[in-house]
Amino acid sequence: MEDYKNKLGSLADKLKKDAPGTPIQQIQPIKVEMLKEQEVQFNNWIPKTLLKKIKAYGVEHDMTLKEINIRALKEFIISSISENK
Repeated sequence: MEDYKNKLGSLADKLKKDAPGTPIQQIQPIKVEMLKEQEVQFNNWIPKTLLKKIKAYGVEHDMTLKEINIRALKEFIISSISENK
């Protein structure tokens, strides 16, 4: 029994001193970079009442003014193109 305890004790010491021979696998998330479309500044004047309505819509639908403007302009252009066909 004594011999068995010595063997286990020396094994534990050996494991503590020596680093494992195989590297430990690390899990890293995949970095997905979305292709971002180049942006430019767009500045114009609109009626104050319209701005208030846009802001209220943004609060209700959890959207920024930028998101609302981009969506509205895209939909306007798409509908204009389909009307002209």
